Amino acid sequence: MNYIGLSTCDTANGPGVRVSLFCSGCTLHCPGCFNEESWDFKAGKPFTDETLQTLLKALEEDFVDGLSLLGGDPLEPENQDEILRIVRAVREKFGTAKTIWLWTGRRHEKVADSPVLEHVDVLVDGPYVEKLKVHEKGCWFGSSNQRVIPLHPAASA
Repeated sequence: MNYIGLSTCDTANGPGVRVSLFCSGCTLHCPGCFNEESWDFKAGKPFTDETLQTLLKALEEDFVDGLSLLGGDPLEPENQDEILRIVRAVREKFGTAKTIWLWTGRRHEKVADSPVLEHVDVLVDGPYVEKLKVHEKGCWFGSSNQRVIPLHPAASA
């Protein structure tokens, strides 16, 4: 899997301060997507063991609330094995002390069987629809058809 960005101090993609990974690859190509450069699976650079260690190290900071996985689309079939490795590593190291949020252009009903979601606290789902663009601050989605779905009882949205 390639990734086009790794932010170790992000306040725009989920609650609190987060580590955000923008993976490469998306076949949905939503018109008006804010991150078109991430559509290409070969964009960016390879996600390596070293990248994983950087991500885990950044999550050690007490002020960091958790991990946000965005894209592209982390739930593209080509990305799921590596995303699963990442979320398992985060859970192994931090348990439930750090939350994991994941954005996908697919509806929850279509991806509910993904083993990745067993480790995710909050799923933001649905394709971006430009005519339904949301302009309010503090909103975790780009268009009003998208949903913020707590996947575990302790997860907060």
